[in-house]
Amino acid sequence: MRGIGEEAMSVVEAKIQTVEDIYRLVRTAVAKKQPISAIYQEHFACFCPHRPGRNREGQWRVLVYQCEGESESGLAPIGSPENWRCIVFEKLRRVELLSGTWKTAPNHSRPATCVVTADIDADDQPERDPQMDNEKSRRSNVGPESSSEF
Repeated sequence: MRGIGEEAMSVVEAKIQTVEDIYRLVRTAVAKKQPISAIYQEHFACFCPHRPGRNREGQWRVLVYQCEGESESGLAPIGSPENWRCIVFEKLRRVELLSGTWKTAPNHSRPATCVVTADIDADDQPERDPQMDNEKSRRSNVGPESSSEF
């Protein structure tokens, strides 16, 4: 029994994402041409990552196209080359894969300075077919074999 003024305490489990966890999510997003959401420099944003790898100093970076959210430099309309960003992996938090539409723009504004050694490049990946994604999703969620894994 609880006494007066005592409240039930509950344990909240929070998964802290390591740089390696974030890298795996970003690499998956590039391979599947899926957008991600994240907190970057204290701003919520959605990105389409195009090229993760290392810069000239050997630091992890990812060239992304920002399609939604906040940015210190502001966000131009979708399709504008002004929405290219060079992201520092260590500054990303709460990264999640999204099922939204892949967005990009011509004329990368900083590919040579952002990532000089790419691990994967969205330009080398096949185009994503949203209709096939829906069909695969529908099939995988039907029947007793389906499971929910996080």
